[in-house]
Amino acid sequence: MATLRELLQRNVREGELYEKLDRGFVRCYACGHACRIPDGQVGVCKVRFNEGGKLYVPWGYAAGVQCDPIEKKPFHHAYPGSLAYSFGMLGCDLHCAYCQNWVTSQALRDPEAVSSPMRITPEEVVQDAVQQGAKVVVSTYNEPLITSEWAVAVSKQAKAAGLATGFVSNGNGTPQVLEYLRPWLDLFKIDLKSFDDRHYRQLGGRIQPILDTIRRVYELGMWVEVVTLIIPGFNDSSEELKRLAEFLAGVSPNIPWHVTAFHQDYRMTDPANTTPEMLMRAAEIGRSAGLRFIYAGNLPGQVGDLEATYCPDCHELLIERYGYLISGYHLTAQGSCPKCGTAIPGRWAAEFQGQITNYPFLPRLRRRIHPTSLRT
Repeated sequence: MATLRELLQRNVREGELYEKLDRGFVRCYACGHACRIPDGQVGVCKVRFNEGGKLYVPWGYAAGVQCDPIEKKPFHHAYPGSLAYSFGMLGCDLHCAYCQNWVTSQALRDPEAVSSPMRITPEEVVQDAVQQGAKVVVSTYNEPLITSEWAVAVSKQAKAAGLATGFVSNGNGTPQVLEYLRPWLDLFKIDLKSFDDRHYRQLGGRIQPILDTIRRVYELGMWVEVVTLIIPGFNDSSEELKRLAEFLAGVSPNIPWHVTAFHQDYRMTDPANTTPEMLMRAAEIGRSAGLRFIYAGNLPGQVGDLEATYCPDCHELLIERYGYLISGYHLTAQGSCPKCGTAIPGRWAAEFQGQITNYPFLPRLRRRIHPTSLRT
């Protein structure tokens, strides 16, 4: 019986985001670790490996496929109400103790994290997305930067079919991977988990690559939204939130900032769950820092007006939300405020065409590689 690692090592191809070094080493540029990998070893992510002086990367499978409302990603300024066809592979370059996708992201680190992959081609991903009525195809559930070659192959097919593309990422990028993605990626959600490098090191990374990625993604013209999971006692001090919000406003005050509620999960069960009052306090700090679009998530109906989109100039209500449900859409065809004409930054459709779903559902495509022969 093949182990999960052995199975995944059969579903690979030579990568593009690397350079060959002396003595059989390679340098990987998929994430901010920029691993220098000797022959026969894996990178920090556990899924990119050196064999014979070549870097091999994940290919030809999906560990999770789901149809999501785009508000779940969350993107609030990109095609509201549309369906985001979401796919993911296995592995991550961080090891967050509170990860909500740990079954896929930590599959090669944690023996309890087992997610059976299914063979699939880029064409099949996009064909199913079109059949489901999706507007956007999103790489998510694990860290998409470490599977960028596969994501680009899917994105090329999606673009050819007239779909938009997106990443839901921790943002631990490099200049090389962002240039590689730039022609094929429209939307980029980045987690800014803290504004303290010590906290990032606890999660297995460093803060600087994340800050650099946020700046670079914005400069490259991809649409970026930023999420901070507010964790009591970890990243919720007023001083840290102030510095974080000021950084984002310094890149652009038009970047939407989502403050979302932590709930006890995976290996982090000590802090209390985040309250609505904590989210509203964080939002007020963001407003004071100059951010124009701030949203609170994971607590529908409990956070006042922080689920809706308002015009930053005249405060006209533009998009009404309850959780993932769009209950009112009032933007013009040009993506402007109907009252004062202010252009609202984002990626907007010419008209709101309704909402396929306001909750996730699984498509019928469930072909597994070896559904009963996996062990870690």
